[in-house]
Amino acid sequence: MKKGNIALFVPHNGCPHQCSFCNQKSITGVLSQPTPGDVHSAVKTALASKRDYDYEIAFFGGSFTAIERGYMISLLEAAHGYVKSGAVSGIRISTRPDAIDEEILAILKKYGVTSIELGAQSMCDDVLKANLRGHTSQEVENASKLIKQNGFWLGLQMMTGLYKSDREKDIYTAERFIDIHPDTVRIYPTVTLKGTLLGELFEKGEYKPSSLSESVDLCALLLKMFGENNIEVIRLGLHYSGDLINGMLFDNYHPAFRELCESKLMLDRFFRLCDEKGIESGAYEVHVAPSCVSKFTGQKRANITAIGERGITVKVVADVKVKPYEMALQLIIDN
Repeated sequence: MKKGNIALFVPHNGCPHQCSFCNQKSITGVLSQPTPGDVHSAVKTALASKRDYDYEIAFFGGSFTAIERGYMISLLEAAHGYVKSGAVSGIRISTRPDAIDEEILAILKKYGVTSIELGAQSMCDDVLKANLRGHTSQEVENASKLIKQNGFWLGLQMMTGLYKSDREKDIYTAERFIDIHPDTVRIYPTVTLKGTLLGELFEKGEYKPSSLSESVDLCALLLKMFGENNIEVIRLGLHYSGDLINGMLFDNYHPAFRELCESKLMLDRFFRLCDEKGIESGAYEVHVAPSCVSKFTGQKRANITAIGERGITVKVVADVKVKPYEMALQLIIDN
């Protein structure tokens, strides 16, 4: 059964800071605060769709455990009934690392919360400070430990290309995440938006955003790192919204960003396999999992073109015996 989120956004409610990158309206397309009635409406709409999904109710977009306590509990109470009835399997919330303690976790457990995602963004304290996050990397570690000890599913969120960060620091953040070993990770390349500190720094020439190609190259590596450590990347890139597109100051966003990264990952693996086998030219069948045919081919057949430029021609074969992201080569012999 597929997993599905019944998502409700709590934009910038409860957050004590205005982070350098944050413009919730542009990121989510939402500014109004949800009510308990909105929770009931969203769940009923999702359940009426009759999709064969294992649903969770998900409160995203703000610092859920830092919002006014009575308001937070009213939303949880509205959601909890659906957990008790079995209509949904649990509740997922996202919050700040410095808004987690034993008291908060006890409340969340009481109302059926199963998954907690922390907006860590970076594990480099100088990057956190420069981007006005208001917490430290140690607080990420402390909160993560508490969450896991109390039996919750842990998710960590990171951003690449932040102000004062670089490729090495972003890789370091991924390595620290791997040490913590969350159940899931979300990776968001930074998008520079109007009405943010990053936007001001960009317009002054004090901040240089990563290009799309730089982000793809880095995030393909991060995807590989997390995959090799059995950590699922459940989101790669921001969700599309018209406000996001209209609010960008630098064009490094792509609505199919994950596909670009997966295609880069497949191309890198192909070339690595060629190097291992001493293949410099020739015609080959490339066997990949059916789900990876388009990933191997690349958008607008970009990977096939890149392979051809090395003097190698390929025929892509969907093969159920090949694991996802793996491949097997077979020389084509003309009779």
